[in-house]
Amino acid sequence: MIERYTLPEMGKIWTESAKFQSWLKVEIAACEANFSLGKIPENAMKEIRSNAKFDESRITKIEKEVKHDVIAFLTSVNEFVGDSGRYIHVGMTSSDVLDTGLSLQLKDSCELLLEEIENLENEVRLLARKHKNTLMIGRSHAIHGEPISFGFKLAGWLAEIIRNKKRLLTLKESVAIGQISGAMGTYANTNPKVEQITCDLLGLKPDTASTQVISRDRHAEYVQTIALVGASLDRFATEIRNLQRTDVLEVEEGFTKGQKGSSAMPHKRNPIRSERVSGLARILRSYVLTALENVPLWHERDISHSSNERIMLPDVSICLHFMLREMKDIVSNLGVYPKNMLKNLNIYGGVIFSQKVLLLLVEKGMSREKAYSLVQKNAHQAWNTENGNFKQNIERDNEIMDFIDKSDLEECFNPSIHLNNLSVIWEKLGI
Repeated sequence: MIERYTLPEMGKIWTESAKFQSWLKVEIAACEANFSLGKIPENAMKEIRSNAKFDESRITKIEKEVKHDVIAFLTSVNEFVGDSGRYIHVGMTSSDVLDTGLSLQLKDSCELLLEEIENLENEVRLLARKHKNTLMIGRSHAIHGEPISFGFKLAGWLAEIIRNKKRLLTLKESVAIGQISGAMGTYANTNPKVEQITCDLLGLKPDTASTQVISRDRHAEYVQTIALVGASLDRFATEIRNLQRTDVLEVEEGFTKGQKGSSAMPHKRNPIRSERVSGLARILRSYVLTALENVPLWHERDISHSSNERIMLPDVSICLHFMLREMKDIVSNLGVYPKNMLKNLNIYGGVIFSQKVLLLLVEKGMSREKAYSLVQKNAHQAWNTENGNFKQNIERDNEIMDFIDKSDLEECFNPSIHLNNLSVIWEKLGI
């Protein structure tokens, strides 16, 4: 991921140095396991603990010759450890180090993502609570439907964020898997207890049945979950972009002092951060196919997954981390315009209350077919008409007014009625 979208906390997990450090943790933990089983002398273990380190530039130089990154890494480590290095990597295969080390990086990434999504959850909850009763128009097909509140809209976001947080928690458990099972995964050259002890030391669980690699369905789940969380953020961002349109202008991204919206048009205030989130969500979705294609490796392993994972897994982790932080900042600085919401809600003289009028007529004894026809006629006469006024049209329609009282009609045009039952939502979400 380019620096522009890399926050330091997540970027640090996916550096080359961090990768080698995760490998070193695995190798040392495996040595500790063998030591506890009496397979490594105490003096040798002390030397490994004290001296095991690596030289990143040396690894790069060695790899150019041997064309194998794990061998290059082990050669560098052994140059520091000396003779006791012969106890390192005993009975192991490269993927034991690669995949278990990768699991440490994925687990650490999940922890950062959980931290960010919790911050976003808190911001959305605060804004939803503030606007529980802020009336606005609800839209379906992008066309005015019936009144809702802005807090209710945000409640939908909050519920989705909570579901995504649960998905990330489940994901963290799913990827926190290690293997120290050797070539083909049969433990032919290592005691299975080494795997258990190593994983315990690293805070991982042993894989149920690894081959020579940890099966890539776990990694596909990682990418798919991240893409799904990103799709939710895209939904929120798209909503903000639509509500910020000049002809709607019910919310607006924060616009800081000195910020400029256009090189040519000084008046512009654009939803650039929401557009950024939407654009990055497309990157996440684009990786899903690659992750799924990594699942059917040949036989017990090949490395067709390796090259793309070096790009994909850092990218999706860093990208979603940035998106979550970005959306949290967007929400915390969001301008909300209740007056514009009311103005949009009341356009065409309350035409959006047509269902209330319809139901009133039916309740008073008119057939639904006739009531629908009468209400639709008056609504369409007001719709997209300068100074169109649905309520006045109804009041002037004797066929309707002969059925209902004016006081009953007034109640139909009370937008707050539409919020009466939202307490069930607030209780579910603790808003």
